[in-house]
Amino acid sequence: MKNKMICVLGGTGFVGQHLVHRLTKEGYSVRVLTRRPERHRALIVNPAVRLVEANVCSLHDLHTHLAGAGTVINLIGILNQGGRKNTGFQQLHVELPEKIATAAVECGVGRMLHMSALNANPGETLSQYLRTKGEGENRVHAAAREGLLITSFRPSVIFGPGDSFFNRFATLLKLTPLVFPLACPNSRLSPVFIGDVVEAFCRALKDDTTCGQRLELCGPDSYTLQELIEYTRDTLAMKQHIVGLGNGLSRLQARILGIMPGQPFSMDNYYSLQTDSICKNNALPILGITPTPVAAVVPGYLADRHTRGHYNRFRRTARR
Repeated sequence: MKNKMICVLGGTGFVGQHLVHRLTKEGYSVRVLTRRPERHRALIVNPAVRLVEANVCSLHDLHTHLAGAGTVINLIGILNQGGRKNTGFQQLHVELPEKIATAAVECGVGRMLHMSALNANPGETLSQYLRTKGEGENRVHAAAREGLLITSFRPSVIFGPGDSFFNRFATLLKLTPLVFPLACPNSRLSPVFIGDVVEAFCRALKDDTTCGQRLELCGPDSYTLQELIEYTRDTLAMKQHIVGLGNGLSRLQARILGIMPGQPFSMDNYYSLQTDSICKNNALPILGITPTPVAAVVPGYLADRHTRGHYNRFRRTARR
């Protein structure tokens, strides 16, 4: 790959920050488009990273900042949306990827890596998240007709330091000290380590045989959602009783939590969990990557989080 300039959209998020730092270690120069560059000091201090203030939904801004790049990486996505029904999903999962691919072709960018989702399906009738992810993925791959070399990635739930899965459930467990009611307890997932996801992106970037492919990314093991929450509880030495809810109560919980601030759980999350998030053809071994098990990583950062919590409480008590 001769042009070592990469433009990343979504580079300030969980996956993005891990990927951007790894790309710079590989010798790439990275341009990260973001609305508020000043908020991301961890990236600013990296001399190989340039944070650029931009409206990523503007074709004008995309043309301006994709110019001169050899590769564009799109990591933008949301799990829930506010406002009018489907507006956020449609704009960010369908229209935005298509705009990025169009701008990439017009700017002469040769390569695009696109973050999709496991079970993304434009024919999905219930989960708007999975439907729009599937439609956006298809529109991106359609740009291959214009000469853009595209690889998309379909991960299961991603875990690692700073994740929004194990960390979120750790927080929710602390807020429910006795009984934790869990919707969709029997849904199955194959959590994939952030380091393996980043490695897959880097290897695909150097491997033209991945062009045109849609790569599923999963960890080595599958679990029910209840098993994962019980694992989180046990790792933190908590005592809550996890109560798996049936279908009716799961839907009721989704409707109630879906109208609360932050949407801890929504009807669209409920619909997404009706399909197991397990790979049919895990691309990690194909790329030469040995999938990292949950137990090799999660106890470390959950224990660190737990220790920090005790330390902060000790400091607050000491001040009194």
